[in-house]
Amino acid sequence: MESKTVQRRLAAILAADIAGYSRLMHADEVGTLERLKAHRKALLDPTVAAHRGRIVKTTGDGALVEFASVVDAVGCAVTIQRGMVSRNANVTEDQRIVFRMGINVGDIIIDGEDIFGDGVNIAARLETLSEPGGLCISRAANDQIRGKLSLAFADLGEQTVKNISDAVGVFGLSSKDIETLPEPELSPAATEPSNGIRASTEARYEQDIHFCMTQDGVRLAYSRVGSGAPLVKTGNWMTHLEFDFETPIWRPLYRELSRDHTLIRYDARGNGLSDRDVEVSFETFVTDLEAVADAAGLKRFALLGISQGCAVSIAYAVRHPQRVSHLVLFGGYAVGWAKRARSAAEKEQGVAMLTLVRLGWGQENPAFRQLFTSQFIPGGTKEQADWFNELQRISTTPEDAARNLIANGDTDVSALLAQVSVPTLVMHSRDDARVPFDQGRQLAAGIAGARFVPLPSRNHLILEGEPAFPKFLQEIRAFLST
Repeated sequence: MESKTVQRRLAAILAADIAGYSRLMHADEVGTLERLKAHRKALLDPTVAAHRGRIVKTTGDGALVEFASVVDAVGCAVTIQRGMVSRNANVTEDQRIVFRMGINVGDIIIDGEDIFGDGVNIAARLETLSEPGGLCISRAANDQIRGKLSLAFADLGEQTVKNISDAVGVFGLSSKDIETLPEPELSPAATEPSNGIRASTEARYEQDIHFCMTQDGVRLAYSRVGSGAPLVKTGNWMTHLEFDFETPIWRPLYRELSRDHTLIRYDARGNGLSDRDVEVSFETFVTDLEAVADAAGLKRFALLGISQGCAVSIAYAVRHPQRVSHLVLFGGYAVGWAKRARSAAEKEQGVAMLTLVRLGWGQENPAFRQLFTSQFIPGGTKEQADWFNELQRISTTPEDAARNLIANGDTDVSALLAQVSVPTLVMHSRDDARVPFDQGRQLAAGIAGARFVPLPSRNHLILEGEPAFPKFLQEIRAFLST
């Protein structure tokens, strides 16, 4: 009997229903249906489309909508609720159609065009907690819109909801809150200065998210931002296209890189907006990069590998030298942690890390994940550390994190180094707390003609504000201009 692979991905889910629908239908069945159709045609469907949503299904009194971005989901909900205020202005109270809405961001299961799972169920429960004309969102959703939308959701505390084992943190906007919002709050980009400078600058850093399918049927999310010659960042562990684009960990780097290039990056399988709970191996990492490059329509491009992305980039450059114009490697290694472990203590440490990931990764308390944060960014600020702790939780599940860690440990591209024929720049932090400096040195030594640049940092991921950051950008820009 053939087993069916379960497809998962992270998504923002909006659940909506009509308050008092049975009463409305009992009083005027035909009139209610006609008004609902008119609202959908004039307001709901266009607003969902404008916010890049997908209507998964509609019931008599409700709808379920999927978004790649929780910012889009919340913007869509608030726009609809405000629009309904004006559409109901001249309708008698007993005939008004008023929606309740709930939004959650979480892991979902895909079955054809339908979606299931706790990510969906929590959105539906939040909708029941919303007052008519209002909106309730989960704590996870509220965390992701913080600093991106000027909306002050009230903290309604932890709520116990039906068929969900753990309490859910709930944040709400009342109907009065939504009615009194000034117009710019709904669409920050709707107004622009008369000279147009700010609008064009903001648009430059607004990413477009797309999806593509791999040979083995895994859906990958990838994005474009900026303009200029293409620069592809190879997918690596713990990324989330939407979330990390806004964090103080990745945002400064991505903004700088997209000043001069069209930056294309993607969530590797098991991470971010790409499918979860799927087969993971070094070979699938390489074929995922091939799928993204093909889907993006790239003929020739510069390739940037960071951490585990370095080995994947090397394998791709060896297989497709005609498509890679430049190869940039930072914080990488040719041999994964499991294969380079020599002593019994090193091997035991690797096993302990795997156990830690499986047991503590998904917990609300970040104490377990803090161990990884201290290795990746030991020189980070408290804000950067807090963001990275949260990025780990949001970007991948404990099971997928373990799969990624195992695949990274089994990596070995040492035999490919001598086959790299494209111009290569290798950089590594001198005191990298995650991947030893000598691993970067060995990469550069094994690739003919590679330039090696040590950076004055303890961080595995380069951070804005440290002396190594401008040096890192300077080296990349000079190298890619050749």
